Amino acid sequence: MTITPDSVQELLSSEDFGQRLRAVNQMRQLDPAIAFRMIQTATADSNARVRYAAVSQLSTLGGQDLDVSLKLLRDRLLTDKEIDVRAAAADAIGALKLTAAFDDLKQVYHEIEEWLLQFSIIAALGELGEPRSFELLEEALGSTNELVKTAAIGSLGELGDRRAIPLLMPYVTHPDWQVRHRVVQALGRLNGEDVRSTLEQMANDPSEAVAQEARRFL
Repeated sequence: MTITPDSVQELLSSEDFGQRLRAVNQMRQLDPAIAFRMIQTATADSNARVRYAAVSQLSTLGGQDLDVSLKLLRDRLLTDKEIDVRAAAADAIGALKLTAAFDDLKQVYHEIEEWLLQFSIIAALGELGEPRSFELLEEALGSTNELVKTAAIGSLGELGDRRAIPLLMPYVTHPDWQVRHRVVQALGRLNGEDVRSTLEQMANDPSEAVAQEARRFL
């Protein structure tokens, strides 16, 4: 069956949430401008799975109109009842580099203790590229959740602020190789002679994945 805007709209108007979810997934095969107009309604659907699918797609469709996307994603980030939908909104904000939403991300990070949402916010800050993120990422390094902490390491590297170098050094010898791997990637992005000696050290890491990544930056 050929997928058309009319056929997708018919599914989107169904009382069956499964059909509405199917409609959101089929929007990937439509012209992005058309899909963007259609998906806006789905971001406020009564079913959380439909909202999650729609909000997640804004990471790619949202570039059609960044102002509209900012409004939609702020609303989901701040008001949605489902943590995974709010996390998807944070992901999309980062992907679209909607720096105007930085204060919203910071507010939610401090208000909500669920690790999934905190993780998504910290990971999104790396993509966001907002210089004001540095202090929040520094704070996240002190998180009791290892995944949030690891996300902060990666985002500090993406942010490119060289003040991160001394913050990252204590993790060079972290017992978890995956953390060390993320540290190598972060330091490699920060560059400079002051990190070269550390990368040379990590090029002999017991984990071949870490060592190989360090050698890639030398």
